[in-house]
Amino acid sequence: MAPPLIQLKDIALTFGGAPLFDGVELSVSAGDRLCLIGRNGSGKSTLLKIVAGLIEPDRGSRFVQPGSTIRYLPQEPDFDGYKTTLAYVEAGLAPGDAHYQAAYLLEQLGLHGDEDPAHLSGGEARRAALARMLAPDPDILLIDEPTNHLDLTTIEWLESDLAQRRGAIVMISHDRRFLANLSRATAWLDRGVIRQIDRGFSQFESWRDDVLAEEERDQHKIDRKIVAEEHWLRYGVSGRRKRNVKRLAGLHELRASRRDYRGPTGSANLAAAEADKSGKLVIEAKNIAKAWGDRPIVENFSIRVNRGDRIGIVGPNGAGKTTLISILTGALPPDSGSIRLGTNLEIATLDQHRDSLDAKTSLAEALTGGRGDQVMVGGKPRHVIGYMKDFLFKQEQARTPLEALSGGERGRLMLARALAKPSNLLVLDEPTNDLDLETLDVLEEMLGDYDGTVILISHDRDFLDRVVTSVIAPEGDGRWTEYAGGYSDMLSQRGADLSRAPAKAASEAGAPKSAAPAAAPAPKRKMTFNDKHALETLPKTIAKLEAEIAALQQQLDDPQLYARDRAKFDKLSAALAKAHDEHQAAEHRWLELEMLREEIESA
Repeated sequence: MAPPLIQLKDIALTFGGAPLFDGVELSVSAGDRLCLIGRNGSGKSTLLKIVAGLIEPDRGSRFVQPGSTIRYLPQEPDFDGYKTTLAYVEAGLAPGDAHYQAAYLLEQLGLHGDEDPAHLSGGEARRAALARMLAPDPDILLIDEPTNHLDLTTIEWLESDLAQRRGAIVMISHDRRFLANLSRATAWLDRGVIRQIDRGFSQFESWRDDVLAEEERDQHKIDRKIVAEEHWLRYGVSGRRKRNVKRLAGLHELRASRRDYRGPTGSANLAAAEADKSGKLVIEAKNIAKAWGDRPIVENFSIRVNRGDRIGIVGPNGAGKTTLISILTGALPPDSGSIRLGTNLEIATLDQHRDSLDAKTSLAEALTGGRGDQVMVGGKPRHVIGYMKDFLFKQEQARTPLEALSGGERGRLMLARALAKPSNLLVLDEPTNDLDLETLDVLEEMLGDYDGTVILISHDRDFLDRVVTSVIAPEGDGRWTEYAGGYSDMLSQRGADLSRAPAKAASEAGAPKSAAPAAAPAPKRKMTFNDKHALETLPKTIAKLEAEIAALQQQLDDPQLYARDRAKFDKLSAALAKAHDEHQAAEHRWLELEMLREEIESA
């Protein structure tokens, strides 16, 4: 076994009277690909800073192999004192490092090197920080949420670059696909301790569920043993004195163990406050176009969005995703073409710019708007503390200023604000940023159960595959195309990733067939949450439609109905035809999903 490059032993750290870590052990050897997993607030970023030597623990030791080089990617890089991005990246180089790497990596990441760090967007700041971390080619890379604010093209480039590096990597990320593609071992930080397995993230969740189930069984056994010992204490204590004293001490230990047990953190209780249903048509865009100066952002784009659709918008930063979503929702008029919004629309928006709130504002004030201790949820008042707990905030955090919240906590706050407003159309811009995996699971379930329509921008490939029913992707020069299915389905239909023109566009431009990008291998098919939900609920829908058809047919069987009430006859006939169409569509959809399920199970 290779000697460790970095080793932590018996690490303990306490914040605000509560222990964050107690007895944490972690070892990283050459070539390791370790993902660090844990809930928001569990201390992942703090532990990574201890590994990097930026924070001193209260107890324990940190060993670094002499001569090893370490580079750390923080969530919020500090650009103070640097006039350009190139100067910032070069400052991270050590004597003897190749200086051309700084300019090369900036170019690969879409920066020129002369940008003023004070005016960088979130995505540009993240790319500059990545270039500074990667340029020295260190022995150990410590990366905290590297995919935040990155577009899909850059994420896929980063994956490829990291996969080819020889150094060890310790990574924190909410991006399931990123972790599954890169990790070969997993360290789970849970309630102040670390459990580690030599398996990548793809096998983590099933292992975690097994661990928690075993823990629950152990606690159940302790509970039963305490009951048995308490029964003995009441009715059998008159036996041998010495043995009784020892047994009584054992009971005290059991009680202490049960009292000190910290169960797993509960899940967030995400629920959107739903307004009355919108009309069947939500948005209809016909030949819309928008340009900024000479640059076309949207060109001749048409789409029809119906109630219940889940639409994802993807593309590189700067492609115009936010502009497109603003036009579709009526917030920005197109230069040409038409937009028609459906009836009874109530829109709730989650903005990706989480710094729009005053950093000095308290958590409670951000939820209530500074108006007392009540927050309006779905038009009804709720006490702010109760609503905070739904989003995993503690009561004592009510007066915490926003500047003291972690990235994940700010993400949950923005979700709490957006979901409190009654809506039947959710517009979400990067909703997954900084959220832990468990909260992402709950968000996916909430969107699956939401009766309204969802339009979202996301760079999280796994999230898109699980949630959306179609994807809108840019093709260049302001052209956008809608593809059925999730992100993986889009790639298989498009025949290219987002960094290249699609195969169809290349052939239409007259390029020889050999010049068109090769089609990406079809991804392994899987059922999304929406598919599973539909498979479970469609039989009930079909049965309900069959009952409705039978009832309508019974009324139409009255031979006197046509002569007695022609208007009612016409109305019932139209309703029967509509019910037959819906029944046929539901049966067809159920059959497709059942065949998909059988195909997956037999694979």
